[in-house]
Amino acid sequence: MRLILDTGPWVALHCRDEQHHAWAKAQFARTSEPLLTCEAVVAETCFLLARGGFDPGKALQLIERGVVQLAMHLDEEIATVRALFQRYDNVPASLADACLIRMSELFDPSRVLTLDSDFRIYRRHGRKTIPLLTP
Repeated sequence: MRLILDTGPWVALHCRDEQHHAWAKAQFARTSEPLLTCEAVVAETCFLLARGGFDPGKALQLIERGVVQLAMHLDEEIATVRALFQRYDNVPASLADACLIRMSELFDPSRVLTLDSDFRIYRRHGRKTIPLLTP
């Protein structure tokens, strides 16, 4: 089962004083296949790392080393992602969240590696729960 990477665990991996650092580190160490993600998650991760005083380049190194793989291109899924924004306007879903919901549809079977409780609300293919890997 493929793992789809959200921002929270990626940030936690690089921040030793983050509550879920040890858990995130263990999840990254456990996987033998690349973790799948999208550009929106990369942007969020780099922003949050920089804002916290950490080097965002460390996150990009994981892409260079093949630990994390960009697996969805927004331009190819824009209509579906836009529809997800409309569907979840009451949550509201971020661009990264909408992209990960779509990725959970494209890469089945998969689980979303996340710290975000909103993924318990989101549904793939309309009504199916999204399998999660959370602490």
